[in-house]
Amino acid sequence: MRVIGIDPGTVSIDLCGLDDGDVFLDRTIPTADALADPATFVALLEEAEPALIAGPSGYGLPLTPVADVSDELLRLAYLAPVGESGGIGGLRTLARALAAANLPVVFTPGVVHLASVPAYRKVNRVDMGTADKVCAAALAIHAQAVRRGCALGDVSLILLELGGAFSAGLAVRDGRIVDGIGGSAGPLGMRAAGALDGEVAFLAGGVSKGLLFQGGVANIVESENASPERFAERRSVRAQLAWDAFMESAVKAVAALHVAVPHPHEIVLSGRMTHIESVARELHLRLSPFGPVRRLDGFAAVSKEAAQGAALIADGLAGGAHEPLTTILGIREAGGTVFDHLYVISPDAARRRLGLS
Repeated sequence: MRVIGIDPGTVSIDLCGLDDGDVFLDRTIPTADALADPATFVALLEEAEPALIAGPSGYGLPLTPVADVSDELLRLAYLAPVGESGGIGGLRTLARALAAANLPVVFTPGVVHLASVPAYRKVNRVDMGTADKVCAAALAIHAQAVRRGCALGDVSLILLELGGAFSAGLAVRDGRIVDGIGGSAGPLGMRAAGALDGEVAFLAGGVSKGLLFQGGVANIVESENASPERFAERRSVRAQLAWDAFMESAVKAVAALHVAVPHPHEIVLSGRMTHIESVARELHLRLSPFGPVRRLDGFAAVSKEAAQGAALIADGLAGGAHEPLTTILGIREAGGTVFDHLYVISPDAARRRLGLS
C-alpha cells in the first residue's frame, strides 16, 4: 500500500511516500515552482499511484476528501479571500489541480479542530498550529514511542517547530495534542513577526495577509532574502538583535506550553532552522532547564518532518500499520471550523471577511 504525505511550506513543498512502511518518495520542491507549474506537481503524484495522500491542508479542515472541498472550504483552509495575494492563498490553485486530477487526497485538521484540545484553550484562537504542525507532532509522537519503547498513550512532549518563515509550538500529553501556539500567534519567525501586539496592528491601519508574513528576522536584519545560515553567523548588531529575539521568543513559547504539559518527557526541536548546528546548540542550552532536549530525526533523508508525519497519518487513515497513531490523535473525530471560538469578533464577521455568506 502506497501513501504520500505533503508538507506545503512557505519555502518548499515536501513529499514523503511510504510503500508498506518503506520510503519510496522523498522530495523537496520550491513552493514557488510548484505553484507556478501545478501540472508537473500533479504528474509526480499520479506516477506514484498512491492509495491516499495527506495534504496540502493549510490551516486545516475536519478530515475531508479533496473532491468534496468546495471553494468555501478552500477559503476556510487557506484563510484568504478572493484577490488576497499574501499568505498561503496560492495553495488553492494547487488544491484545485489535485481535485481535478481525481487524486486520493484528503485534507487533515489543524490543532483548533482537535477534540483533545479543551475548548477554553481555543478562545479567540484560529491559528493554534496549522495542519502541517499536527503532522510534525505525529512524527514526534511516533519517534518517542519507538525510542522509549512505550505505548503511544505514554508519550508526552513539547514540540518546537522552527520553519523557514514561521515558528510554532505544540503540547502533547498522553499521546494527544492538548495545546498549541500557532505561527501567526506564536514566537518570532524567520519571516513572520509571530504574535502581533494589538497596538501594532492598530498602528498598521489594517492587517493584511502579507503583514502576517513580515516583521520577523528578515525584517530585523533588513534583508528580505536573509538565509538561516547567514542569520546564525550574527555578523552585525541587527543580526545579534534578531538572534536574541528569535531565541528568547522560542524559549518563552516552550515555557508557556509547560502549563499544558508540566512534566514532558522531552522538548523536541523540528523544522528548517533546527538543522543549523549553531541554532540547535543554542536551543539545547536555553531549553535544557525545562527537560531533555532532542532534535526530531525522521526516517527520510530529504523531506521535512511534517511531510514524514503526514505520510504516517496517510498510512494510518488508509488502514496501515500507523492506524493507532491516527486514532490517538483523533484525526477522524476532528470537527468544527476555525471560527467557532471567536469572541473578539463574531464568526459571522469572520466569514464576511473571507467573502463567505
